[in-house]
This record gives sequence, C-alpha cells and structure tokens, in this order.
Amino acid sequence: MIIKDKGLVFESGLLFFYKKINIMASIDKINFQNKKVIVRVDFNVPLDENGNITDDTRMRASIPTIKKILNDGGAVILMSHLGRPKSGPEAKFSLNHLVKHLSELLGGVKVHFADDCIGNSAIMAAQSLQPGEVLLLENLRFYKEETAGDVDFAQKLANYADIYVNDAFGTAHRAHASTATIAQFFDKEHKAFGYLMESEIKNANKVIQNPERPVTAIIGGAKVSDKIQLLENLLPLCDNIIIGGGMAYTFIKAKGGHVGNSLCEEDYLSLATKILDKAIIDHTQIFLPEDSIVADAFSADANTKKVSSDSIDEGWMGLDIGPKAISKYQDVIAQSKTILWNGPMGVFEMEAFSKGTYAIAEAVADATSNGAFSLIGGGDSVAAINKSGLSEKVSYVSTGGGAMLEFLEGKSLPGIIAINE
Repeated sequence: MIIKDKGLVFESGLLFFYKKINIMASIDKINFQNKKVIVRVDFNVPLDENGNITDDTRMRASIPTIKKILNDGGAVILMSHLGRPKSGPEAKFSLNHLVKHLSELLGGVKVHFADDCIGNSAIMAAQSLQPGEVLLLENLRFYKEETAGDVDFAQKLANYADIYVNDAFGTAHRAHASTATIAQFFDKEHKAFGYLMESEIKNANKVIQNPERPVTAIIGGAKVSDKIQLLENLLPLCDNIIIGGGMAYTFIKAKGGHVGNSLCEEDYLSLATKILDKAIIDHTQIFLPEDSIVADAFSADANTKKVSSDSIDEGWMGLDIGPKAISKYQDVIAQSKTILWNGPMGVFEMEAFSKGTYAIAEAVADATSNGAFSLIGGGDSVAAINKSGLSEKVSYVSTGGGAMLEFLEGKSLPGIIAINE
C-alpha cells in the first residue's frame, strides 16, 4: 500500500481554499441573551402521504444550536425549505407539519408558527417573540425570490433579528437568499455557523487537511460524470481510491474490458483513461472490481451470475461487486487510517445487489473500531450506512449530500463564504 509524502498532497490553490474555510465563526463566541436570532436550518425532511415525518435526522441535527440560543436567553426564528414547490404555497410542503415534532425534540418548548415567511403575519410573530421562545417561518421556497438569491427578500428576513446563524450545511452550496444573501446584512460579530455547520466542516477537514495515512476514498454511484471533479481532487490526496457502482464499468471498458450491457459512459472513456494515468503520476492506487454480480435485466428478480468484471457478456449488466472485489476492498479498508465513502457499490436498493455495499459498510465500521477516522460523505452512502445499522459505528455521517460533494471537490460554498466575509 502506497503512503504519500504529506508535503506533496495539494496544489497551492486548493490548499488555500481549504485553509480559508477553516476560519470558524462559532456561536460559542456569542452571548444571545435578549437577542432575536434568525437561524437557517435544513428541515427538508421526508414526509409520508399523511404529512408524517419518516426521517427526522436533519431536525435532530439542529437541536443543539437551537438549545444553545434558548439557554443563553435568546429568541429563535427558524427558516427552512421543504421539498420543491413549483409555484407558490402547496399544503403538502408546509412546515406546519413539523411544528409538533420540533416541540417534542426541544423538550416541550412551544413552537410558534407563522403561515408566511415574509409579510404581516411573519412580521408580527417575529416582533412579539420573547426570549426563550421559538418561531418557525413557513417554507421559504413558496417564494421564487429565495432560490434567486433576491436581496430585498433576504433583507426582509434579516429585519426580524439581531443575529444570523447558518446551520443548514445541506444547502450551503446554494447561493440562495436565506443561505448567502442574508449574511450581508450582519457584521462579523452578528453572524456565525451553528454547531452542525461547524461539525460538518471540521470533520471534512479531517480528511482534507493532514489526514492520518493511509487515506482511502471509496467512490461509487452510477456515473463517472457525476464524480469527475471529486476524483481529480482526491488523486493527490489519497493513497487508495476504491471504485464501485455503475461508474466502475466506464473505467473497466477504458482499460479494454468487455462490460456487456453494464452502464458505461462512452463519452467519458478518454477521461477515465486520463484519471488512471494521473493516478500513476500521483502514486495513488486505484482499485476496480475484479468480479461482478451481473443480471440479465435491471430487476430485483432478474437472473444473476458471478463473472469477471472485464468479461461480461452482451445482454448482461453489472449491478454489484463480486466476492473477490469485496475481499480485496475489505483488505484495503482494513489497512486505512482515514476513510471517505461517497456512493454505493451497486444497486443496493435491491436485495440481490446489496451485498457489496453492506460489506463495505461493515468494513468501514470495523476499520473505525480499530482506530481509523471514517467520513460518510452524504447521499446514498448515508442511506446505506443507516440501513446497515452501522451509523453509530463510523466517525461521522454527513447531512449534506450535494454540499459535502462540492466541498470535497474544492468548490467555494456560498453559505460558508458568506459567514466568513
């Protein structure tokens, strides 16, 4: 296993970016007594057909920040989006569905609800809010001005409060009114990251800045095109990159393999070759699945068999990594001291093709118990680690799929930059 020279990990521009976002504006530095605080949370939680919350992970993640403000003697005004309303208010996307459960999570604290996020009802509710109380505003995305980053809309929100706190890492990559624009109406002493934002950044930085080696990234998912920039930025950082999921077959075909009807992005074959060549220059080992579980249809009850990943017959498609790949990947993970996992190894939603993903989840948990630091980097990896029952046995599970992906790609996240400016 190759272990890199730490001094040669980053190009100067990328390292500068990561150092810049390490500047933390923490709420621990602020006393919120008798202050009204508007907090951007990510309450974009899944609801069933009856409006019941089916997964409250994101709500629970915001509770420490809310309690800190309340315990200081401040008043909390919460704002969030929910779902993707098309044009104006839709009852199924109302944040009113969350009021009762939010009160329970806060230990019985009464949560007031404004049936608008701007306008008279919201203004009056915010003005009458007392220290120790919580107000939840209606869905921000009932207004197109939110996603447009509209300045006037952001100012109306800012006018409710003395202090702005952003605790919505899941939307930090969006330059929306409530995540970025609003920050310009508060000086440095009156805006900060919440505890969740701090935690997300600090844990991502454990992978990015001077990680303990060997460093292994496990990258899966359907398409190479979705992970190009991530792969390119991880090459100089990682000692090992494990590739699984549908994207593996583009690399396998680029190396001359036969992938049958497996997902393969023909337009990205040359780029896959360049990544493999660059890995050699960067002294990074890339591991592709030696064998695969293939099926004759994209179906849970399709016929299946185990074959070499570079010798898949026409009419068959790779839908999971095979036992040899699992064994090899487990060995690499077991030797690692820092682990990033982003993307499943196969179509894990179907039981017949879930073994590879769950085996990787167990390997990451085992490595963590042996002293490795492990970051589950959002998206389907979070669903997989939760379904495996191992979320408590890894170091950190990110709440922000797209935001974490862009963070690791080295992109400037508007929600983070706005607080530091």
